[in-house]
Amino acid sequence: MTPTTPLQPARRPACRSGRLSPHLAALLAGALALALPGMAQAYVGPGAGLTAIGTVLALIGAVFFALVGFVWYPVKRLLRRGRPATSTATSAGTDLPGDRER
Repeated sequence: MTPTTPLQPARRPACRSGRLSPHLAALLAGALALALPGMAQAYVGPGAGLTAIGTVLALIGAVFFALVGFVWYPVKRLLRRGRPATSTATSAGTDLPGDRER
């Protein structure tokens, strides 16, 4: 064993006994199983397939619109803050296109 200097911290083993912990071993085994899949002997029918595709697309759309809601609307507020307020058509006394009497 070599003596350590104050500038060089002592190295510790990955774990106390020198072996992998059971949790880390399970994580590595799961990652290996997902990284090297074999051929699946399964059938996905048209109904289940379309449902899976629709679910994935809905999830992607929900994440997209959540990002738009959290990013775009505050930016839109900041952009409107610099503009002068405009009067609405009802306060000016003019009719809106849908307000005509028949």
